[in-house]
Amino acid sequence: MTTTQPLSPSQTARKDEIIFPKGEFWSDEPPLESNLHLTQIILLIKCLEWLWQDREDYFATGNLTIYYSPNQKKSEYFRGPDFFVVLGTTRNQNRKSWVVWQEEGKYPNVIIEILF
Repeated sequence: MTTTQPLSPSQTARKDEIIFPKGEFWSDEPPLESNLHLTQIILLIKCLEWLWQDREDYFATGNLTIYYSPNQKKSEYFRGPDFFVVLGTTRNQNRKSWVVWQEEGKYPNVIIEILF
């Protein structure tokens, strides 16, 4: 014989006390609009890499989500520009997104959105 007991929500856990696990935030950006769009983004990145080939203190990329919520939530305050540059950081190419609160509070110094 099995007995059941009603479940009640915990009174100690509150919404603002939820701790999210650390890890990579993947970019939420949709595919690019056209091949020309992709070509323009690659041109921006490659030109900057050539110009700053001796520097290691910046990160430049394209079509990657920037998460900047003061509440450190992935679901609020995010954008995915076509191209952006952050100075004073590493050139780590393995980033899957730019998460401000995981990057010492650094925001992009330059953001470009390509319009056709």
